Amino acid sequence: MAALTKVATFVEMTLGAVFVLLIFVLVLLQAGQRYLPIEGWAWTGELARFSLVWLTFVVAGVLVTRDAHVSIEMVDAIPNKMLVRVVRVISAVIVSAVGVGLTAACWDLVQTQGIITSPALRMPMSWFYAISLIGFVSTTIRAAVAAVRFAVLGVPERNVEDAFAAATRVAVE
Repeated sequence: MAALTKVATFVEMTLGAVFVLLIFVLVLLQAGQRYLPIEGWAWTGELARFSLVWLTFVVAGVLVTRDAHVSIEMVDAIPNKMLVRVVRVISAVIVSAVGVGLTAACWDLVQTQGIITSPALRMPMSWFYAISLIGFVSTTIRAAVAAVRFAVLGVPERNVEDAFAAATRVAVE
């Protein structure tokens, strides 16, 4: 299971890095086009926006696994460890349930939106949703695993420094 998680994390972080780089290059191209005596390329802005959406959803599962997503750290400071465990399990179950809903909705969009194309790129919108689907599936599975892990093994101790280190750690260890 750990090897599969590492591979999935590597793939998702690699896709995330590609999207960040793509956003940087495309926005740089947009800025440069303003000073050139040629007509601008509308697709650069559209692809940059799409890349931001893809980046957001593709790395969401990694954040759940690393416990680096937005959370209320006050709960971790409660002295009653059983209460902390219950709250963390419930929150992971809720994230997983929301992920199931988003996955189902996205799967429906992948199947039904192929006829619609984006304005500038003329890319089928089913492709747009297919890349987002990767992140929804990953988030759902990783949150379910986290819920089971918290229920069985308890909540690992953490402090602000640990959370920051986990959030900034490189995918390949």
